[in-house]
Amino acid sequence: MVPVVERRMIVPNVHLLTVEAPEVAESAQPGNFVILRPGDGGERIPLTIADWDAGAGTVTSVFVQVGASTARLARLKAGDQVPSYAGPLGRATEIAHFGQVLLIGGCYGIGSIYPIARALTAAGNRVVALIEARSSYLLYWEDRLREIAERVITVTRDGSRGYKGHVTRLAEILTLEGIRPDRVVAHGCTFQMMAVAEQTRPFGVKTLVSMNPIMIDGTGMCGVCRLTVAGSRKFACVDGPEFDAQEVDWDEVLARRESYAAEEVSPLRRSGSASHF
Repeated sequence: MVPVVERRMIVPNVHLLTVEAPEVAESAQPGNFVILRPGDGGERIPLTIADWDAGAGTVTSVFVQVGASTARLARLKAGDQVPSYAGPLGRATEIAHFGQVLLIGGCYGIGSIYPIARALTAAGNRVVALIEARSSYLLYWEDRLREIAERVITVTRDGSRGYKGHVTRLAEILTLEGIRPDRVVAHGCTFQMMAVAEQTRPFGVKTLVSMNPIMIDGTGMCGVCRLTVAGSRKFACVDGPEFDAQEVDWDEVLARRESYAAEEVSPLRRSGSASHF
């Protein structure tokens, strides 16, 4: 059992979860993830690590309340316990001196690019963080990113902060800002990462995306998180979660993500609201 230190909503529908997991905190690296269950009999949920404190033995993730299991996770409070918490899992983000690195975060990905920004800055890179959301009230951790990144650019769908639009304007925004990155890393929803892949393709810049397919065991044994990269079968849990964005078969990823969409929300529909789950 792993104690919950804190669980709070940081912006609507996006939650921060901090647990006491000293073994995970001691070994965590940027880009790693954990798999946990919100309660006995609950679904195993993969969450990217957004921060950790090895001294305090705590690990933090940011997650979006989407279906029944994340609704249950969002009901946790300090002092509660989760029955299983496994990690750190996956391959860590490559940290080296690349030059100028553009980190793109949307939704929960704003949180998960934070440790990558911290490590890349420490390695001597000039880090630019681009964070996007539907509106300004859905942006978070901008202040934390400004403390470590050279620049922070905001993009909102309604134009309430920064550039108006979506990451589909990325090529235009980079031109306007005079940015020519040597590497790009994007964390966020599938559509966002797919759009980033298309926007950076003409630049020929190495672009990495953190893939988030359905997972079960997280050790490569079940094969549920399989995807095709550069024509070969890969498993996001052990071969990733980061892959070259231009090599991912996005059509396959989108099709597989729809497999359990109905099951994900059906408990919420039956109960009428997440508060009853």
